Amino acid sequence: MTLLLLAGTGEAQQLARHLADEGRAAVASLAGATRAPRAMGLPTRIGGFGGEAGFLAYVAEAGITAVLDATHPFAAQISARTARLCAAHDLPYCQLLRPEWVPVAEDRWTDIAAEEEAAAHIPQGATVFLATGRQGVSRFANLDGRRLICRVVDPPEAPFPMANGTYIVGRPPFSVDDEISLFTRLGIDWLVVKNAGGAASESKLTAARALKLPVAMIARPPQPEAPCVATVAAAMEWVRAL
Repeated sequence: MTLLLLAGTGEAQQLARHLADEGRAAVASLAGATRAPRAMGLPTRIGGFGGEAGFLAYVAEAGITAVLDATHPFAAQISARTARLCAAHDLPYCQLLRPEWVPVAEDRWTDIAAEEEAAAHIPQGATVFLATGRQGVSRFANLDGRRLICRVVDPPEAPFPMANGTYIVGRPPFSVDDEISLFTRLGIDWLVVKNAGGAASESKLTAARALKLPVAMIARPPQPEAPCVATVAAAMEWVRAL
C-alpha cells in the first residue's frame, strides 16, 4: 500500500509523523501556497497535479493505493474533485475534516456565506483585520471606505489589490496575548474569519472575545459526500484498516 496524503494543515503534519513512525509507505502532497513549508517527515511533492488527468496519471505512476485528504476545510474544489475521482476509480478515500468553531455567549459573531457579504455588516470607517489569507482578498473589493489589513505567511510579491488595504507578514502559531497586542496596536474594529476550525488558529477568536470585537464568520463551503473523520486518531484508524 502507498498512501497519498493531501496535506496543508496542522492535522496533516501530525498524520505525516504518525505514518512515518509506523513505517507506512506514504507520500505527502502540498499545493505550494507557502514558499517555505515545514518539513513533513515523508517524501513530499509540491504543486498542483495539472487537473484530473494529471492527478490520475500521478496516482498510476506513484502506485498510489489510497488517498487521505487532510487539506484545509476551504479547499473545497480539491476535496470534491479528489473524492469524485477516487470513487470513480475504486480508490479508497477519506477526508479528515476538523469540527467547525462554535460561538459562545461572549462572542459577537455575524455569520456570512461569502466574503462579499461582509460589506453589508461592517460600517464605513472601520479598521478590518482579514484573517482569510491572500488568495481571496480581492473578494473584499466592496469594502471601500474601510481600512483593510490582511495577514499573510510569506512576504507579498505584489501590492494589496485595493488602495485601502495593506498586508502584514506573520507565521503562526500566534498566542492569545500576541493577537490581543496586535489587534490593539492596529486599532482593529472588526475581524473577518473563515470557519476553519481547529485549536491551532483559534487564538484570534479568543482575542476578539476578550476585546469584545465583532467577527464576520464565513461559513464553510459544501464538502464531498464521502467517508469523513474528525480527528487525527480516527484518520489513522482508517489507514490501519486498509
